[in-house]
Amino acid sequence: MAIVLKSPDEIATIAEAGRIIARVFDHLTTIVVSGKTTEMIGAEIEQIIVRAGGRPAFLGYRGFPKPVCISINDEVVHGIPGPRRISQGDLVKIDVGVEYRSYYADAARTILVGKNERGLRLLRATREALDLAIKAIRVGGHLGEISAAIERCIKGYGYSVVRELTGHGIGSSLHEDPPVPNFATPDPGPELEPGMVLAIEPMVNEGSWETILDRNGWTVLTKDGSLSAHFEDTVAITEDGVKILTRRC
Repeated sequence: MAIVLKSPDEIATIAEAGRIIARVFDHLTTIVVSGKTTEMIGAEIEQIIVRAGGRPAFLGYRGFPKPVCISINDEVVHGIPGPRRISQGDLVKIDVGVEYRSYYADAARTILVGKNERGLRLLRATREALDLAIKAIRVGGHLGEISAAIERCIKGYGYSVVRELTGHGIGSSLHEDPPVPNFATPDPGPELEPGMVLAIEPMVNEGSWETILDRNGWTVLTKDGSLSAHFEDTVAITEDGVKILTRRC
């Protein structure tokens, strides 16, 4: 495993990419509305990114055909924007990556359109798991403490965390070491130290943790058809503490 520590200047550049993502998230409640296609939503998000001086990092990444990932209900991640229209009660996951001056930030939010009590509870649990994971970060601690915090929270709600997909390091590449599982393992993982930049992203299913791959070769779905939620932030570990780079200060 080759973990690349970032300098303060590099973290500052990643933070600029993160600010562009935060700007996108500022508009989600007005962009993600019933009746609009995911293609339209993706185009609006791309426009915000480009106008802010960034580049949609997912477009063309390993052949991905669109600028953002938009996943609905039982789609966990990597949904491809297209003609599908948003409906009342949909649980919509928006995953955004931005490249800015050759550095990357990555974050995701889940939006509930209209009313869906089951979806709302799942959304809140997943958001809470992310917040607790970030609070678990401390210099001298271990990566496994982040993973354990996520799993502990989600188990308390009676949900399950996706096991085939993980968070990741990020910086001059979109995906770097170390992987950040959303569940505890016997291995405590690497020690956390200043200069590490991580994309932490609990992916949580209402039912089983098992997933399947759609025939499009990209979209990951829950195997049992249950709802799924996804939250993600890019965070930097510094001498002054943890900085969340994809949220408004």
